[in-house]
Amino acid sequence: MKKFAIGAILAVAIAAIAFWCGGFSDMGSANDAYLRIHIRADSNEAEAQAVKYKVRDAVVKFLTPVVADCGTKDAAMKKIAEKLGEIEETAESVLAANGYGYGAKASLRREEFPTRVYDRVTLEAGVYDALILELGSGKGDNWWCVVYPPLCFSGGGGNVVYRSKIAEIIEQFFSD
Repeated sequence: MKKFAIGAILAVAIAAIAFWCGGFSDMGSANDAYLRIHIRADSNEAEAQAVKYKVRDAVVKFLTPVVADCGTKDAAMKKIAEKLGEIEETAESVLAANGYGYGAKASLRREEFPTRVYDRVTLEAGVYDALILELGSGKGDNWWCVVYPPLCFSGGGGNVVYRSKIAEIIEQFFSD
């Protein structure tokens, strides 16, 4: 009973702090916490799809150190905005090395994304800030993931585990 009372007090305190700091409705959309990446192939031909994945690998390798030290999505967006030309060059070098003469166009903009699950993280359908990389016409099937927080840009192949210190404290309290 004592643990239940303390748990209830913690829940009320957390709700009061959230309300006092602007309320739950002002906390912003969950979509605002993520910067997505969307690489669009030139076409749905097998060769165009295959080269899209080669471009993806090169761009992920290029961007990993760029976003590694970013503490916020805004910082990641700023660094990526400064590197758009280099992202295009990275993609175009892969395209050229594979015999494709069409170019690549990189931009940062807001776009609609469907619901997507990455390991234990589910991103609901909605509008997200995104790095868009169009290869050639950009009319083929695409690949997407998350640049920030780096769900696709970790050495473990995207196996990111999110932890909450508050949840850990509460879990430890109730396990004692």
